[in-house]
Amino acid sequence: MSRTVQLVLVCEDRQHETFVRRFLKKAGWSARCLRVEIAPRGRGAADQFVRERFPKELRAYRTHRHRVARGLVVMVDGDQQGVAGRHNELARACEGEGVQPRKPDEQVAIIVPTWNIETWFAYLEGEGVDEGRKDYPRLNRPRDCQRHVEQLYEMCQQGELREPAPHSLKAACDEYRTRMPS
Repeated sequence: MSRTVQLVLVCEDRQHETFVRRFLKKAGWSARCLRVEIAPRGRGAADQFVRERFPKELRAYRTHRHRVARGLVVMVDGDQQGVAGRHNELARACEGEGVQPRKPDEQVAIIVPTWNIETWFAYLEGEGVDEGRKDYPRLNRPRDCQRHVEQLYEMCQQGELREPAPHSLKAACDEYRTRMPS
């Protein structure tokens, strides 16, 4: 017997997975109803894995929408492309596979921390951040992001981020708010 999946998460690494999983749990999603597709370590660029996996998962979401998953969450670092650049890359990846890019009414969120998620962690620690800087410190363990998830969730509950907030985090909040099923 297969389990019911509510959301599919496609991401680059364990830090992305842990962050999103913990945020979704705070927001009331059951971790048991989440299927994760994560880039395998040591097998090429993680962002390439996400670009290649996204059209397949988008096709599956559309084909089996009510049986397989109610939503799709994709998380990929912006690196030098930024939010718009990654959105465009994913749309081109879909077109290359003969899949129509995501539609405005689909419950498909694309989350793009720029340069990387460590920028968000620095912001959530209270630092002023520069999204063009890529050398914010990494966490020792992916699970160490719990305090950051708590801070972000609290800001979401209040309806606004502390200013000045990173553009990519604002975009991610908008994606979640407008794209994810409740």
